[in-house]
Amino acid sequence: MPLVRVDALEGRSKEQIKKLLDAIHRAIVSAFKVPIRDRYQIYQEHPANQMIVEDTGLGIQRTNDVLVVTVQSRPRTVEQKQTFYRILCSELKACCNIESSDIIVSLLINADVDWSFGYGRAQFFTGEL
Repeated sequence: MPLVRVDALEGRSKEQIKKLLDAIHRAIVSAFKVPIRDRYQIYQEHPANQMIVEDTGLGIQRTNDVLVVTVQSRPRTVEQKQTFYRILCSELKACCNIESSDIIVSLLINADVDWSFGYGRAQFFTGEL
């Protein structure tokens, strides 16, 4: 936890995908201070005609490197969220050469009782975590 879903246009190699997911995880660990093995990521590629990502009128130019990163998480502070956005863009630029204009992030916040990591129990809520 957090649960990260990455939607991208098809065409990246296995090595590129691994680098990308590793970069996102480093940003999560750094900004949200989660344990290193607290890693839940889903990567999904889409044909170009099945993913439309415009700019909400901001004049942002997108390329075929565009990513939509959706993060489901327990509550985070405004500072943690802004730190995550900044570190994420820095990590993805440094190791994957993805421009910040191609990175869209949505954070979905939920409560401790909304998470079960197995065995039919809500481990954050029960105190197991």
